Amino acid sequence: MRYKWNLKETAPEQAAEAARLAKEAGVHPVLGKLLLDRGLHDPQEVKRFFRPQLTELHDPFLMDDMQAAVDRLNRAMLQNERVMVYGDYDVDGCTAVALVFRFLRQYYSNLDTYIPDRYKEGYGISRAGVDYAAETGVRLVIVLDCGIKAVEEIAYARSLGIDFIICDHHVPGIELPPAVAILNPKRQDNHYPYAHLSGCGVGFKFMQAFAISNGIEFNKLVPLLDLCAVSIAADIVPIMGENRILAWHGLRCLNTNPSIGLQAIIEVCGLTEHELTMNDIIFKIGPRINASGRIQNGKEAVRLLVERDYTTALEMAGKINLYNEARKDIDKQMTEQAEDLVRHLPDLEQRRAIVVYNKEWHKGVIGIVASRLTEQYYRPAVVLTESEGVATGSARSVSGFDVYKAVADCSDLLENFGGHTYAAGLSLKVENVAAFTERFEAYVEKHILDEQTQASLDIDAVLDFKDINFGFYKQLRRFSPFGPDNVKPLFCTKHVYDYGTSKVVGRGQEHIKLELVDNKSNNIMNGIAFGQSSRARYIKTKRAFDICYAIEENSHKRGDVQLQIEDIRPCE
Repeated sequence: MRYKWNLKETAPEQAAEAARLAKEAGVHPVLGKLLLDRGLHDPQEVKRFFRPQLTELHDPFLMDDMQAAVDRLNRAMLQNERVMVYGDYDVDGCTAVALVFRFLRQYYSNLDTYIPDRYKEGYGISRAGVDYAAETGVRLVIVLDCGIKAVEEIAYARSLGIDFIICDHHVPGIELPPAVAILNPKRQDNHYPYAHLSGCGVGFKFMQAFAISNGIEFNKLVPLLDLCAVSIAADIVPIMGENRILAWHGLRCLNTNPSIGLQAIIEVCGLTEHELTMNDIIFKIGPRINASGRIQNGKEAVRLLVERDYTTALEMAGKINLYNEARKDIDKQMTEQAEDLVRHLPDLEQRRAIVVYNKEWHKGVIGIVASRLTEQYYRPAVVLTESEGVATGSARSVSGFDVYKAVADCSDLLENFGGHTYAAGLSLKVENVAAFTERFEAYVEKHILDEQTQASLDIDAVLDFKDINFGFYKQLRRFSPFGPDNVKPLFCTKHVYDYGTSKVVGRGQEHIKLELVDNKSNNIMNGIAFGQSSRARYIKTKRAFDICYAIEENSHKRGDVQLQIEDIRPCE
């Protein structure tokens, strides 16, 4: 993929302010600018950013309907009503159900959990789920990471004498469901100070409020923060504000004392001797939790995440790992088929969006395939399959483009839809697929900006190799955890050369292991360029080139750094 390099320019007055802030905060001058870019202007703000405090979490009762939710849960427990914790089958939903169930079971036993079957029931609250609740005597359902559009289903539940508390973070529809309480920071009438919580994060705030109302110490909630970190990373929500606090402390839990279920997944992933980062969650832990819902049923992931016995958890994690291997095979085959369809689309170069449909595709993997198409072709993509006679799809987007709005613009053609800026799900009648394709592509064509149609790298600063050492890396690491709104900083160094020892590596000889020098220092920098072996021939010519990269700790040489090179291009 060819990237456009965007070097963030610094005005003279901003450079002076960045230098002042860096000096006051005791960090490298280059990092002062990164702090300003994150809206930080004084040392106290920097201190709170580098070391977030749990005491800075917002009062959960600021969220609309929180008091009503707590009162209803307290009444259910006082009257020994059966309570069901119901959630979506993805990572966010499964971690949310596990968090609420694990916390409540310390104080109450008349509990059940429920994860809908992706293939038989589909996304969100199903009639089958409501019927199961009625059959098992449930009187209160706490639903997590879904439910905000389940108007008919919750009305049906009410007719059976079942109350709902909704804990969701997806964009609401025009009509809100008739629930006892709706906890959602994206409600239009919302007064909560932070709008970007994950579904698990909303569940955590509910449990925080429940603890306050019952005089339970906050430290009883802290061991659950590892689940929050997993949900925040996997659901790709912004990592600033309250999410940064939850993710920062959640990663500490994950690295020092993870829950039994997560510890088992960590072992299966081969990460036990590794300091876990958000990337490890995104690429290793999250996919294994997701694989349960994609290949079998998400309830298996929930059972693992609430398991108390490590031997049992390890056996369950091994099973989920096998699901993940099966998912990879299906993913690979479907991606190849989808790419073949895309290559044969007429006027592919002129298209601003991609919609592909194959009724034989595996419903559990279409979201992954949509992500792959978005990455490869850098345009919003929708992948559709057929399930139970209905076309079902997942949409993914490029940076800055709101794919949820594009899907919502086609709502009259849809049976159901939901999601957020960068990911959405939808279902529609098969006969509407062609009309949806035309309407979706037309909306994207009209609203997408030119700069959103080309993959780009936003470069924070130009560095010389003499600037890069382990001390600089340690300061840079304090900006983590990284994610949306706090992306990992990228740098570039110009006019670098192969030291003479760079080589192509990898099972398929697809990567380059680099040893580089620039003309301003004697430092030899190690680097790895994944998937860029096509550049090796140019590098070996001894001609100068520019590199764009992130700075990482060298996993093979503790206390040293290496460059994770995102792009290589010949000097202009």
